[in-house]
Amino acid sequence: MQTEGTNGVLEHVSANVRRYRLAAQLSQVALADRAGISRRTVVKLEAGEANISLTGLDHLADALGVTFVDLVAAPAAPHTDINEVAWRGDRQDSVAVLLASVPAAKDAQLWAWTLETGDRYDAQPDPVGWSEMLFVSEGSIRVEHEHGDTELRTGDHLAFPTSQQYAYVNVGDTRARFVRVVVS
Repeated sequence: MQTEGTNGVLEHVSANVRRYRLAAQLSQVALADRAGISRRTVVKLEAGEANISLTGLDHLADALGVTFVDLVAAPAAPHTDINEVAWRGDRQDSVAVLLASVPAAKDAQLWAWTLETGDRYDAQPDPVGWSEMLFVSEGSIRVEHEHGDTELRTGDHLAFPTSQQYAYVNVGDTRARFVRVVVS
């Protein structure tokens, strides 16, 4: 993770690593040993000064018994709406934004959808524990579900449990394209 432009995430990582390390009753040395990184990296991370790779964060999460998302998200943020820059490349427009996360036990499916104007998809409820994450890349859709309708436009995302009746509807005047990730 490059620190430039990711101050929020760096602050979250700093506070979260320290909080989870203390909760696990680990010293900085013990955590570094478990994660396979240097003690100096742990010290600098907790001080908000380190530059660590995404893989390094994965190793830290494993060593602490938490998820990658637990380390990079704001402590009070719901995992269904994280919206944090977690990586920034050397070029200005090279970024990775972690939008949302849902628990998974068995399977994750990636779908590319196109929904023409006036068309809709009506889904049947999935078993409890299933979720979907949507990202609209073109146009707009309305997601109708038990908790109310959600309007998504280009660049918007939504994560929600699918153990309910729901539908995707294109009420706009142009074709809609979106990515759908089904997680079970």
